[in-house]
Amino acid sequence: MKLSKYGVFGVVVVLVVAVVALSACQQQGSQEVNVLCTPAEEWCIGVKQEFEAAYGIQVNYVRLSAGDSLARLRSEADNPQFDLWWGGSIDSYIPAKAEGLLATYASPNFANLRDQQRFRDPDNTWAAFYVGSLAFGTNTEWLAANPGVEPPRSWDDLLRPEFKGQIMVAHPAASGTAYTMLATILQMRGEEEGWAYMQQLSDQILQFTRSGIAPAMLAGEGEVAIGIAFSHVIAQAIEDAQLPLVMTFPEEGTGYEIGALAVVQGAQNLDAAQKLFDWTISPAWQQIGTQYGNYAAPTVQGVEHSIPELLEVNLIDYDFAWAAANKDALIQRFINEVATADNLRQ
Repeated sequence: MKLSKYGVFGVVVVLVVAVVALSACQQQGSQEVNVLCTPAEEWCIGVKQEFEAAYGIQVNYVRLSAGDSLARLRSEADNPQFDLWWGGSIDSYIPAKAEGLLATYASPNFANLRDQQRFRDPDNTWAAFYVGSLAFGTNTEWLAANPGVEPPRSWDDLLRPEFKGQIMVAHPAASGTAYTMLATILQMRGEEEGWAYMQQLSDQILQFTRSGIAPAMLAGEGEVAIGIAFSHVIAQAIEDAQLPLVMTFPEEGTGYEIGALAVVQGAQNLDAAQKLFDWTISPAWQQIGTQYGNYAAPTVQGVEHSIPELLEVNLIDYDFAWAAANKDALIQRFINEVATADNLRQ
């Protein structure tokens, strides 16, 4: 190789300039962060607006359901397009971690979490920022037009003849909400009785949706009588959208989600992703979340819940590890034996 007249000295100068430039860029930090957002659209808008105002970092987000989010991360594993996965049950985060899709990050704000065992991954890949329980949202106008019919207060109530064709729920292949319901039924009733129940419930359902949020909204709009969704979604439909719904819970117990977030392995805007991670598990976001329809229970200390009755629900001893380990097999069986994932309602 022939060097210029400046020889090795010239090469060294060029290298030093490049290193200094790279260091300055790193110190400046990323000015944007790409977020895979799983909760309701309003939450996604809220985190974008509030984080941009607080940090001056542009938030670009795509909203997908939990199942679609995991599939997207898998398909982009060799070339990640997102820096942070924001929201969705840890049922999906556990397999994502096992497949190496999530980065390790020991956030200094882990200390804010109310439950150090339940609300964070022991290997520091994800943290929880909301908790939501499954509930039923029943249209009050439909109840008024059907005197004598009471809203469901147990899982068995959903099988009553008056509710045939009057129920909507998401499909577990696409929605973390629906998979939580499937895992709840199987954990409560056992495999044989649980699958028999799911067959009966399927006969009552008008249509499966892709999004776990849609059933509550569609019930509130009168397309069906009952939407099965997480309680904070129904609360938002009642409080913010002013839809005519009454919320009830299965008295024998209900499943719940722990909604998480994680930095994506290979994130291109790592520093910005970590800042957003830290901010999400601080009182700053969790206290103002209700301004954007976030009625889920908070996970950090120092936050008052706007609807405290959502914290007083009869929850089952939901086994997240079992739900995560069996997710693919249970969804496939649901598709094969209960309902396909074709033609899902948006």
